[in-house]
Amino acid sequence: MREIIDMRSDTVTRPTAGMLDAMFSARVGDDVFGEDETVRALEEKAAAIFGMEAGLFCPSGTMTNQIAIKCFTKPMDEVICDQTAHVYRYEVGGIAWNSAASVRLLHGDRGILSPELIEPEINEDNIHYPDTTLVVLENTVNKGGGACYHLNQIEPIHNLCSIKGLKLHLDGARIFNALAATGDKALHYGRYFDGISICLSKGLGAPVGSVLLGSKEMIGRARKIRKAMGGGMRQAGFLAAAGIYALDHHVGRLKEDHAHAHALAEALAGAAWVRSILPAETNIVVFEVDPRIQVKTLVKQFADKGLLCNATGPHTVRMVTHLDVNQQQVDQAREIILHLNPA
Repeated sequence: MREIIDMRSDTVTRPTAGMLDAMFSARVGDDVFGEDETVRALEEKAAAIFGMEAGLFCPSGTMTNQIAIKCFTKPMDEVICDQTAHVYRYEVGGIAWNSAASVRLLHGDRGILSPELIEPEINEDNIHYPDTTLVVLENTVNKGGGACYHLNQIEPIHNLCSIKGLKLHLDGARIFNALAATGDKALHYGRYFDGISICLSKGLGAPVGSVLLGSKEMIGRARKIRKAMGGGMRQAGFLAAAGIYALDHHVGRLKEDHAHAHALAEALAGAAWVRSILPAETNIVVFEVDPRIQVKTLVKQFADKGLLCNATGPHTVRMVTHLDVNQQQVDQAREIILHLNPA
């Protein structure tokens, strides 16, 4: 039976043996009653890593993002983000549904925003305009091929938000990939953001979960919003234990995924049917193919050879490296790429 190399997403990872052991041995309680000590340990650990006061464990990054947006806005407010942002494109219109807020979309460089882009889009006090109250950054940028912010890019955005009285939230779904690429310190992030969402079920390999970080006051409100959204879990420590294990054991290996993505990008650069490739800064490779090629057909050809990937647009394809993709599989994927002859 041929081995399948699954590069559709870094969400497809399965728990390692060590992670399963940690899950099975977790001490649990009713987290809605505040009695699950493993959940509390994860929340405290994540908050300490990023220099924040408190954390809230949630089932998904979509939930942590949507809770944060609701905490930081009121109906008829406006949120500024890039037009590729996950909070806008892939959270089912949740900003409108949950927070009754509008969205101002910007066009950053591969999803990376700057104060020069943001400042002109902050609404003045005018009866015709929604109040601009929140800026959301994404690190790394999924649609930007894993592009990442350095802290020296985030600081001036924070300064602008402070001057203008805006909140700043980070969708840090792949924040540890960004840290591995930039060398910045996680602890410094707490200086700049009012809210941070970190995902445990992507590059870190946990099966479920994200943690929302913020002030004690903000997380207190967030806990009630989580309950209203149906996110109040009971003996969630079995899942939280996987997150603790991931933070302890899987952060240091992320550079391996980045090296694998770079190797894939090199192979794609040698394929005549590839028109362009976004810089492979982290673990995501997005490439554009010859417009005469049907992307769905190309993806099927890859799948027929045992390599799973995703179409992300009419002419673009995404491959994502992760914990369950090893060097041998990367070498096999490179051979598939170099010998493929798309119809």
